[in-house]
Amino acid sequence: MSRILVIDDERSIRNTIKEILEFEKYQVELAEDGYKALELMNTSDFDVVLCDIKMPGMDGIEVLQKLEELKPDTPVIMISGHGNIDTAVESIKKGAFDFIEKPLDLNRLLITLRNALDKSSLVTETKVLRKKMGKRFDIVGNSPSIQKVKDMVDRVASTDARVLITGSNGTGKELVARRLHEKSNRADGPFIEVNCAAIPSELIESELFGHEKGAFTSAIKQRKGKFEQANGGTIFLDEIGDMSLSAQAKVLRVLQESIITRVGGDSQIKVDVRVVAATNKNLTHEIEVNHFREDLYHRLSVILIHVPDLSERIEDIPVLCSYFIDLICTEYGIPLKTIDNDAITELQKMRWTGNIREFRNVVERLIILCDKTIKSEDVLNYAVPNK
Repeated sequence: MSRILVIDDERSIRNTIKEILEFEKYQVELAEDGYKALELMNTSDFDVVLCDIKMPGMDGIEVLQKLEELKPDTPVIMISGHGNIDTAVESIKKGAFDFIEKPLDLNRLLITLRNALDKSSLVTETKVLRKKMGKRFDIVGNSPSIQKVKDMVDRVASTDARVLITGSNGTGKELVARRLHEKSNRADGPFIEVNCAAIPSELIESELFGHEKGAFTSAIKQRKGKFEQANGGTIFLDEIGDMSLSAQAKVLRVLQESIITRVGGDSQIKVDVRVVAATNKNLTHEIEVNHFREDLYHRLSVILIHVPDLSERIEDIPVLCSYFIDLICTEYGIPLKTIDNDAITELQKMRWTGNIREFRNVVERLIILCDKTIKSEDVLNYAVPNK
């Protein structure tokens, strides 16, 4: 049941609004002035606040400003018997959700209240989703090797320095890139990921820089590329070692000049993008065999971060187990399972050639196939699929 706080110095109006809203199945609390309202807001959460403007002691605009500091996500609807355009505009500028004049129109009140509740629920859902998404991209572990990665990320995230992330497949290079973005000054901007290995060489330039209508046979309309989409944020060039030499040359120009040109176009477009790249290849060797441009390598590798293999951090396996069991059980909506120490020991003995990606898959398999507690014999039976 939604909770509504009504703030008005006139008892008759407070009680009338309460009767109407309780008839509509809302839970209502009353406050006769701003001081009482702030006291209630300090001790309780409300989904929406209805606040009169003209009140003795502390007027509604002052209450609104204090509520913006105290509970910025709670929608506040201002009500007044002295309404005019200036008052309404000032209320909205100060952060009010809406403004209603007295005498209150019942339909207008209920519609505005419903809209405010919709906003409140959207804010809550967004927070939950962000929390879930944030959990999916945690860098889990306390080993010295992974702590070194976290420390490096924390040190360079606030800069715009380009970062090259190296490591084997499945080690979590994308997690490092996302952590760099989330801790940067660009966190409110877009994070655009490009898998350079998954895009055919003849399409990579269009994918990165966009194209104009008619640039090629299937270009039926203008299209923005990934660099434009990432403007103001971060572009993550995954598997950069698989990019064609011609595309490498164009990426180099973007890094030098912060300017792109769409395929089939002549206009130069300014972009403000932080570039983070990753590869599982030895780029020094790729340079020696003329598969990668040395000048691009030096542009990308202002900061180098190497993500260790799971075999280099087996002391993290217990905490990784707990993390993935919690995450996967939550995703499946099943009771939380546990794993005993002998099972963890067996997991630490295994060769994790697929690293964290393989490890997560094994934990998911164990959750599906095992009883409430995962035991060592379960690991021996199910961890390796062909057994």
